[in-house]
Amino acid sequence: MKLVSFDDFRVGVVDGDAVHDVTALLPPFLDALPRQRINHLIGHWSELGPVLSSQYRSAPRRELAGLRLLPPNPAPGHVFAAPANYAKHIGEIGNRSVTTGGRSAREQGFFLMAPGSLVGSGQSILLPKDSSRRFDHESELAVVIGRAGRNIPREQALSHVFGYACLIDATMRIEKGSFEEERTMRKSFETFNPMGPWIVTADEVPDPQSLSNRLWVNGELRQSANTGEMIVGVAELIELISSVLPLQPGDVIASGTPEGVGPIEPGDEVRIEIESVGAMTLSVREHAQRAPRPY
Repeated sequence: MKLVSFDDFRVGVVDGDAVHDVTALLPPFLDALPRQRINHLIGHWSELGPVLSSQYRSAPRRELAGLRLLPPNPAPGHVFAAPANYAKHIGEIGNRSVTTGGRSAREQGFFLMAPGSLVGSGQSILLPKDSSRRFDHESELAVVIGRAGRNIPREQALSHVFGYACLIDATMRIEKGSFEEERTMRKSFETFNPMGPWIVTADEVPDPQSLSNRLWVNGELRQSANTGEMIVGVAELIELISSVLPLQPGDVIASGTPEGVGPIEPGDEVRIEIESVGAMTLSVREHAQRAPRPY
């Protein structure tokens, strides 16, 4: 099943080129907490999943192309991210990298990105106005947690996965001789983490370690790899993160980017496609306002 969040945080089930609006099948108290609809649905999937499966075709039908898609989970509790998780990516950006000495996600662990930096498919990545910095694209498989857990061994980890989505991690690079801002901040600007276009439930992706992962800028293929090349696979990432704190339904894990990372500029068009998961395209624009603290 493919789930979307759209318009004013309504919930839909994708059916070909259409979306069935299943918001009315969710508990009505969520109308006061619309951003939490997806988190509640994921956390109560054992009860609500069968309802959606049996009734979504009778729900109101909308054309997918006419919807304003939001991040498929607009309000995850956490967005975890794996640094340096493909061997060929390590060191490819030289002195702009904060990962040195050949270290990978296995040695470094994880970092966090702000949930407020998520944006949906078809929207724009907004770069800071009048910035002289370099901004890069990173193509990643997003893992959405479905079942809470702490200290989850990797042998059981995939049973805690609800589904998968595409994610682009846009990054402001450090400059040699300049201040080296925290990685979390440089990746957490508004719209810097497009996610979508939907969440594909895990039953449709039997092996997350055998998916092609590609990204284009203006039609030029920049990144092309297979998730089987990850240094730390999805199951081990779940083991690693849950060894530090509990994972909750709706949490998102950005599983790392392969080689081919490169710059994006206003006017560019970026497309990501992950096998069995989906594809989405976003424009790159400059923010309309210059920030009081420029970057």
